[in-house]
Amino acid sequence: MNLDLPSLLDLARSVADQAEQQLRTLAPGQITAKGDRGMVTDVDLAIERQARETLLHQAPGIGFFGEEEGGSTDAETYWIIDPVDGTANFIRDLPLCGISLALVHHGVPVLGVIRLPLLNRAYWAADNLGAWRDGRRIRASDATTLPEAMIAIGDYGTGPDGPERNRVALSIQAHLAEQAQRVRMFGSAAVDLALVADGSIDACITLGNHDWDMAAGTVIAREAGAVVMDTDGSPHTPASVTTIATAPGLRDAVLGILRTTTTGTRYMTGARQSEAAMRRVLSPEPADTA
Repeated sequence: MNLDLPSLLDLARSVADQAEQQLRTLAPGQITAKGDRGMVTDVDLAIERQARETLLHQAPGIGFFGEEEGGSTDAETYWIIDPVDGTANFIRDLPLCGISLALVHHGVPVLGVIRLPLLNRAYWAADNLGAWRDGRRIRASDATTLPEAMIAIGDYGTGPDGPERNRVALSIQAHLAEQAQRVRMFGSAAVDLALVADGSIDACITLGNHDWDMAAGTVIAREAGAVVMDTDGSPHTPASVTTIATAPGLRDAVLGILRTTTTGTRYMTGARQSEAAMRRVLSPEPADTA
């Protein structure tokens, strides 16, 4: 399938406009528990269902996957949405939440739209089309040292993997607290990545990588000139263990913190394994003909 990215970006922005109006006007009524301390509201479901209906009608042949009600990721090209990223914030009327919609082609996100309605910010990007906020081209910051950097950390973990994730997160925060200008936890991956893209913050570190959380934001941050990578510095992919976006001048300093805090944990060993697996896919070893 040959993609007309400008047209598909227009469609994605239109769908995000609809979703923004829903998020602005619908108050969370029914709240349902999901997993360990997770939540989904009727607003999440309403946004996802409307986006699914519109996209499948307007772009037949492109698949769809939503965080709340699933779908298929088997298609060559599919949409993926987090209808309300930062649901816990949304329920408490905190403005750090938004809609994250991406287009994935051959397993790689190529287009992303993020709406942060309660902050009145709209972000979008596509491969080789640049990154934009409210119609203005954006770039990642020019910070080069940790003492001048504001860095966001992803939420603490829940569920079976929570204890290890939280030990690592606390270690990262302790090291950053001694070196970075400020450390923040906003509670939304979409917010983190969008703010790196427009230079409001200088880096973000998330010990996780759900496609619906990260796909749109990684496209926007990458197109804004940020370095988007896994724990070991390899380029970020859907197979990555973690999601790190930094101003280019902070790459080595952030990796230094991660080497200190994740070595010997699954966050570093997993990243190295995924990088090795990706190299094997791209450059397979010759068959043994002996």
